[in-house]
Amino acid sequence: MPPEDPQSIQRLEQARRLLALAQTGLHYTTGVFDRERYEEVAAIAHAQIAEIASMDVARVAELFAFETGYANPKLDVRCAVFNEAGHILLVREAADGLWSLPGGWADVGLSPAENAAKEVREESGYTVDIVRLLAAWDMAKHPHPPSVFHIWKLVFLGEVVKAGKLVGAETDAVGFFALDGLPPLSLGRIMPEQIRRLDALRRSNDVDFD
Repeated sequence: MPPEDPQSIQRLEQARRLLALAQTGLHYTTGVFDRERYEEVAAIAHAQIAEIASMDVARVAELFAFETGYANPKLDVRCAVFNEAGHILLVREAADGLWSLPGGWADVGLSPAENAAKEVREESGYTVDIVRLLAAWDMAKHPHPPSVFHIWKLVFLGEVVKAGKLVGAETDAVGFFALDGLPPLSLGRIMPEQIRRLDALRRSNDVDFD
């Protein structure tokens, strides 16, 4: 998403809040005319997000098509896995060729920890035990590139049980990297300073949260 100046980020946040109000209104309203008004508010918010993000309005509407019911932040679940040398496990995202912690959107029917273990297995081939929660972050409070969604990120600490093969199609490479030798990261998913913070948290037995 191109715009990262404070004014554009503020406008994006306002548009997301406007869209959330419209979505929640559509969920609760029983009136025909109120529904039409909320649908118009949603269309305005789609247009605003599209303009700020340099996206097609139809594409924005498509992204939010399945966002129904009371509006909530989306939940991104990640897993930080370190080896004995203190190197961190990263996977390369097939979509952009950049590296990230294994993880993704939380799946219905699994707990957050189960989601984290599943993502590691699918994206890296490693089976891990989930040790504990390291961080609960609101991505809007960190210097990620702006996103059309409001996202909360949970990061768990994992320990390798055994290695295996990739079973998913979202990643195409895997490796352990020294913290001072990280590959190009997918900054919309994880940032270098966050990886260093996760290392500090696992060493100090602390939890970080926004």
